[in-house]
Amino acid sequence: MTQAEAASLLGCSSRHIRRLLARYRKEGDSALVHRARGRTSNRRLPDELRERTVAIISEHYEDFGPTFAAEKLAEHHGINISRETLRKWMVEAGLWRPRARKAHHRQFRERKAFFGEMVQIDTSEHDWFEGRGEPAVLITLIDDATSRVHMGFYPTDSTETNMSIMRDYIARYGRPMSFYGDKASHFRVNRHSTIEEQLEAREPATQIGRALEELDITYITAHSPQAKGRVERSFNTAQDRLVKELRLHNICTIEAANDFLEEHYMEYCNTRLAVAPLREEDAHRSAEGFDLDAIFSHQETRVVTNDYTIRFQCRRYQILEASALPGLVKSRVLVEQRLDGSMHLRYKGTYLQFRAIETPDPAAAAALPLALRARYRAAAEPNHSVTPAPDHPWRNRKKGASRSQQR
Repeated sequence: MTQAEAASLLGCSSRHIRRLLARYRKEGDSALVHRARGRTSNRRLPDELRERTVAIISEHYEDFGPTFAAEKLAEHHGINISRETLRKWMVEAGLWRPRARKAHHRQFRERKAFFGEMVQIDTSEHDWFEGRGEPAVLITLIDDATSRVHMGFYPTDSTETNMSIMRDYIARYGRPMSFYGDKASHFRVNRHSTIEEQLEAREPATQIGRALEELDITYITAHSPQAKGRVERSFNTAQDRLVKELRLHNICTIEAANDFLEEHYMEYCNTRLAVAPLREEDAHRSAEGFDLDAIFSHQETRVVTNDYTIRFQCRRYQILEASALPGLVKSRVLVEQRLDGSMHLRYKGTYLQFRAIETPDPAAAAALPLALRARYRAAAEPNHSVTPAPDHPWRNRKKGASRSQQR
């Protein structure tokens, strides 16, 4: 072929083809090897920098991944190295072992289009303080469309703690269209309907389910952890990066950890890891007009007795005269135990004034007449059955005798 045809096939100029031919005739096959092969690159980083970097990682970031270690080197030590270069150095120094990925087929699901259209929620139980402090769990809410996160540390994974973080999220962003979580017992009822629920034609619901229904928020249950993979993957990142951040800042309490989340980590996630939604409209709805403190509370009903009292959790409460509404006796009132520890009574949308009845002193029982001791014992121990007094007519009744014979 001609030199022009060879240049077209190799993607170079005819002049370079003539140069290669002249070199080939003079040196043979070795002339076609690139001249830079075997030579040190002019852009190679100094060996001193490499040794210093490996020493810093060995001392401070031994269990860090290459990407996270590169960020910390730039942030705290002024060393700007690409993560791939650092990965190569760490592998050669034995500080990082490449992990083979296993292939698992899953059906791909597109992100939701709107911010607030669906929010995934889950809890991660992990040794977040690496034995330095109290046990804690991390509850995370992550938007499906943008990957924006809202998270908090709590002592346990319970109804109250999940209510607390949901309330904080809604107060900050508004009411999302739906929450997407697992089938835990504080989200989903795993029992049959009671007779009262059947008579009222309503499905059994947990305290969280009842609160979301009042706010017109749908709860969607996932059938596997992979189904809510976005929040699950966020825990992989948190269990790696967040644990090390807490260690670097010597944080070992839930309160200090939540301050760090608010001031640093959530901002980092929402700035560096979040993405833009497909649609710019915000699907969150306003929370104005909703009493979030009342909605996110533990609610139970109690019947008001003739003396305007109710029993709740082994204690008796007296409804004050100012709240003695018509038809209140023998009616059901709603007892609210709120997240701040306070208790409220509500009847047909009106909050009642009440006070707790102090349990009498057991030492004063000896001074009471024998006939009043049973009544005293009922007030002191509301869950126990009342024992008739020794002079009660029932005790004088003869076995097998009819009522007319006793008279």
